[in-house]
Amino acid sequence: MKHIFKEGKAELPVLLLLHGTGGTEEDLLPLAELIAPEHSILSVRGNVSENGMPRFFKRLSEGVFDEEDLIERTHELNSFIDDSADQYGFDRTNVIAIGYSNGANIAASLLFHDKNALRGAILHHPMVPLRSIELPDLSEKHIFIGAGENDPICSSDETRELKQLLDNAGAEVTVHWETSGHQLTQSEAKKAAEWFKRYR
Repeated sequence: MKHIFKEGKAELPVLLLLHGTGGTEEDLLPLAELIAPEHSILSVRGNVSENGMPRFFKRLSEGVFDEEDLIERTHELNSFIDDSADQYGFDRTNVIAIGYSNGANIAASLLFHDKNALRGAILHHPMVPLRSIELPDLSEKHIFIGAGENDPICSSDETRELKQLLDNAGAEVTVHWETSGHQLTQSEAKKAAEWFKRYR
């Protein structure tokens, strides 16, 4: 997978950056710099193209995921993180995802599929990735969700459902609400940075 690796302090968690639809591995670098400037970064570009726009998995329509492809791409990404840990020499058990929109959805899918995939996650405007699987034990996982009260893509009910699913799996979930829509605002990013300093 096309990616950027930027080495930081070895003892700190590695940040896995996952962009939104139409983004690239460059998009979330400023966000990572705001949240955790001393950390190593593995920023990945999605392998799926939708009308020339990179994504991490296919969708059938707006808000309707191709679940078969999502599952396949989730395993592909998980394996890529494994390989990257070997290649760059970082601790595979100490990876925290920062995802926005489509990237947040596949980060959530990693959590849904494998309790060892991520140590924690910052999910900006995620949806429920799958409703057809039983979640693993996510005890001791800390998860931040940034959501918009007026988000036309990810409804407030969707956010609450995702939180409930993660809560039921044992995760400690913090939801921060903005009055805006689907965009990632500066104030939301700052709240994520404040959360990260407490839970990294």
